[in-house]
Amino acid sequence: MDVAGKIALVTGGGSGLGRASALKLAERGADIALLSRTMEEVDAVAGQITRLGRKALPLYADISDVADMQAAFDQITETFGRLDIVFANAGINGTWAPIEELMVEDWDRTIAVNLRGTFLTLHHAVPLMKARGGSIVITSSINGTRTFTTAGASAYSTTKAGQVALAQMAALELAKHRIRVNAICPGAIESQIDENTERRNVEKAAEPAHYPEGDIPLTDGAPGKADDVADLVCFLASDASRHITGTPIWIDGAQSLLV
Repeated sequence: MDVAGKIALVTGGGSGLGRASALKLAERGADIALLSRTMEEVDAVAGQITRLGRKALPLYADISDVADMQAAFDQITETFGRLDIVFANAGINGTWAPIEELMVEDWDRTIAVNLRGTFLTLHHAVPLMKARGGSIVITSSINGTRTFTTAGASAYSTTKAGQVALAQMAALELAKHRIRVNAICPGAIESQIDENTERRNVEKAAEPAHYPEGDIPLTDGAPGKADDVADLVCFLASDASRHITGTPIWIDGAQSLLV
């Protein structure tokens, strides 16, 4: 899974899956453009990448903001002139609430970050990839793709389903440029994103689902780790996955297969 000499962009790179993947890509020889809204986090990860002997470009942007993203990609173009790998990972859980209580503002914010943000990432990245080809990996979820029992997660699940559709449309459109596009669909993974979820009266939207032996069969209920996802990202970024495109890959220990 060697990516030596390649240039990678990781959005949401300051923590969680993005941080783990950025570091693992750097360990395998890539230089990293690292984008996040949180300056302190992205600077810390950039420092770790530099200590690994790779080049790091810290970028501070809201992925849903057109001007922010244009400015970030102007810096990528000026610094590297190309991209070989894009991990479109930035996203939010947003607000989870019953449909009748979910505010329009809650819906719009989740759509803006998760769908508009992913689109803006691809929109700007593709021109930097066309000459050489490469790999785009989008972080979707088991929610909205295999799992529909997460109470109140209508907005979030809609964006995750939309990301898979975008990945598959883009995979076909960009194949002639040798750009592969795949979606990863994590289940429960140890990260901080759940701490940033606003939940309001989700029990009103819940349907009973009880798994007495745990809901992740492969690990007896233990969640996966960010490094598990990072290994998958490195595989999809590398030439080891050269004939894989337009594919959602569930990384959940069989969690989403429980009915």
